[in-house]
Amino acid sequence: MWGSVKLALACAIGLGRSRLVKSTPCVIGVDIGTSSTKAVLFDATGQEISQHAIGYRLYTPTPGTAEQDPEEIFLAVVQTVSQVVSQAAQHGQSPQQIGCVSFSAALHSLMAIAADGTLLTRSITWADNRSAPWADEIKRSPAGHCLYRRTGTPIHPMSPLAKIVWLRHEQPDLFKKTAKFISIKEYVFYRLTQQFWVDYSIASGTGLWNMATLDWDTEALHVAGIRANQLSQLVATTQVLTVPPTVTAAMGLLPDTPFVIGANDGVLANLGLGAIAPGVAALTIGTSGAIRAIVNHPITDPQERLFCYALTETHWAVGGAVNNGGIILQWLRDQLGLAATYEALLAMAGTVPPGADGLLFHPYLLGERSPLWQADARGSFFGLTLRHTNAHLVRAVLEGVTLNLFLILQAVQEVAGTISSLRAAGGFAQSSLWRQMIADVFNRPITIPNQRQSSSVGAAILGLYALQYIPSLEDNPFGLSETGCYQPNPAQAAIYQRILPVYNHLLTTVQPTYSLMAQLQRDLQSEV
Repeated sequence: MWGSVKLALACAIGLGRSRLVKSTPCVIGVDIGTSSTKAVLFDATGQEISQHAIGYRLYTPTPGTAEQDPEEIFLAVVQTVSQVVSQAAQHGQSPQQIGCVSFSAALHSLMAIAADGTLLTRSITWADNRSAPWADEIKRSPAGHCLYRRTGTPIHPMSPLAKIVWLRHEQPDLFKKTAKFISIKEYVFYRLTQQFWVDYSIASGTGLWNMATLDWDTEALHVAGIRANQLSQLVATTQVLTVPPTVTAAMGLLPDTPFVIGANDGVLANLGLGAIAPGVAALTIGTSGAIRAIVNHPITDPQERLFCYALTETHWAVGGAVNNGGIILQWLRDQLGLAATYEALLAMAGTVPPGADGLLFHPYLLGERSPLWQADARGSFFGLTLRHTNAHLVRAVLEGVTLNLFLILQAVQEVAGTISSLRAAGGFAQSSLWRQMIADVFNRPITIPNQRQSSSVGAAILGLYALQYIPSLEDNPFGLSETGCYQPNPAQAAIYQRILPVYNHLLTTVQPTYSLMAQLQRDLQSEV
């Protein structure tokens, strides 16, 4: 049966999607994240049948380094799928009922592979900042702005383009040995199929891919100092790949189970949250955070504040991701020595009025991606007085993270049109205090979907679309139930409207000093 489906899919773009399979099967969505890989088996209505997650280490042996073990992640993929299939069997679900396995993955990882397939590096993650000087050089060059406008990827240490330039200049022997530069998702599929494949969505986050031609960008390759054949074969996010029976058997799947290559986790989160219609944006906030809206053609920002990444050839996510989300609350708790749960911290913040009695916080402790794209950005409290307490600090941190996200929303609206509502998800979006704060700062209704595995859900929906079980991505077979909708409080929204210009003025004033401060910190640390 599946052999004929795969054959039909090979011509799917040319033949259209008018012929649909009658019944929707179960589907596994696999999300290869930065901290863990999670596999979720969904039934035909989108209900979770089983799920399993496996975490892995982030290696940070030197300042700026953030790497992972590719083989550890590949094994996590195999084991999580195997576990959800095994768990499903205990609930009466057989492998015959699984229609496909579809994939989501984090963006911006890079590893170097030798000609014989040997790993020359670990997986260098988006959080690795060692290429920062080279990213700055590219950004300042005459080609920098044009590269961004063609590729949709802001020039930043996170991008594989900057990482490759760094390797070429600082590890030339390793660079010369490299036959392929790939992401962690490409490595997983290389181990699954023994071939190098990359979907448009992952490629669109490399800084090396041209959004107009859907091909590798000639000038970006020149800047990187590599050839196109050192990158993987480009395919659509709906591409179905054949996996050997030995691998499917290890996962407990039937030999001919289709594997859909899928997309990146950010754009799939929009799909999973139902935020793909005009005027609707997705806000995800956990350790980090992001805001994305879906448009039908590539759009870039003249001020370079936003990314533009592919979901399909007719669905593009415009938005920005921040380094500094809920992790800042964790930092504050630890530094204040508060033996408190996050719920207790949020309760503390609730005892302080909006605006934290004039205490503002710029949440750039980890540098920042959007809207600054400045690895040397630094955090700051402004307006501290003797009357401010720990509760004020907590409230100011929450508000600072939220105000920074609002700056991204403003940029999105400038290039993509009015955003009238948001759908929020992520660990800290479960807090009623923070939900209301978002509604007040953004001055828009915030809907909370009843779906916490948004990237896995998005991967599953894309898989069903790839195999023609649904006619379009807008025809969500899983439904979109909600746990609540938060309306802005007019009085509190007015307070934040007064705060925002001050927040922006301070940012504009201190931003030019971030690099000076970062260099001072490095100098002082080197003298210790």
